[in-house]
Amino acid sequence: MKTTATNRKVRELLTRLREGKLIPDPAFQRRLVWSNKDNKSAFLETVLLNYPFPEVYVAAGEVNVETGEGTELLVDGQQRLTTLLQYFTGSPDLILYGGIKPYTELAREQKEAFLQYDVVVRDLGLVELDVLRNVFQRINATRYALNAMEIHNSRFEGEFKAFGEQFAQRPFFENHRVFSASEIRRMQDVRFGLTLGATALSTYFNRDDELEEYLSRYNDDFPMRSDLERELDTVLEFIDQMNVPATSRIWKKADLLTAIVELHGAAFKRQKTLEPTRIAPALLAFYATVDDPEIRGAPESDASRYYKAALQASNDRSSRATRGEIIRKLIETAG
Repeated sequence: MKTTATNRKVRELLTRLREGKLIPDPAFQRRLVWSNKDNKSAFLETVLLNYPFPEVYVAAGEVNVETGEGTELLVDGQQRLTTLLQYFTGSPDLILYGGIKPYTELAREQKEAFLQYDVVVRDLGLVELDVLRNVFQRINATRYALNAMEIHNSRFEGEFKAFGEQFAQRPFFENHRVFSASEIRRMQDVRFGLTLGATALSTYFNRDDELEEYLSRYNDDFPMRSDLERELDTVLEFIDQMNVPATSRIWKKADLLTAIVELHGAAFKRQKTLEPTRIAPALLAFYATVDDPEIRGAPESDASRYYKAALQASNDRSSRATRGEIIRKLIETAG
């Protein structure tokens, strides 16, 4: 593939975007959502300081054979150019941090410097859509590796994602060997933290279905973060006080998620005083029953229902809800 790289002024690119001649979201592109605080403001500072940023990629779009005018597809660089356009137009979707002045408050020389900023644009020419899709995937190889692992948070860089990442780093999880090294490399610990946070704030949902909603909703600001972290840390401390043996099934991720969510609900939603000396024996005895087919009981027993919900489609909403209902009842009875 023969490509050419040229410099284009910000003003040229903004004009083409506003006229619809530069298409920022071709069908193959999956949007990486930047946060205002950590990504957009830092990027704008780079431009205002006249520092370079990596080249963007475009390809030929449709051509009007009567007028000779044509469009271009923005293959890579959507967030960067969209952020520049939001800044120039004063979009309400853009919230500035770090002392970045709005465009309207810049001095004339600063406005001129912004509009005259050179962007390196690599033109891929007229290329079939399948080839463009392949190019985009290769440019964003890391991002697509994460998408393939079904990690929704890889599309976001904001506050809720930061909560999930930092909560997953609690010593509690390492001390109890909840995640393997391979799972950590694949960000399954972060996925657990995000799922736990979203469930604690709402209710059980199917697999990862609600994660994107929470990552988007709390991308720029997560006002209940401190309270949620404090509450969940209290639950982790409570579980530590239970002195659960390493062989207990509570350390399996599906079981641990259920236990944390239900203990959190009892303590902070229903304002129940939890006593480790009463709840620990009840939980441990129940888990032992679940693991022993000889005493598990009939299919309709709580132990058998729990076992099935933990074994088959454990991340489906119905399975999560079944486990939650059983553990919730056990906590209420024991307490």
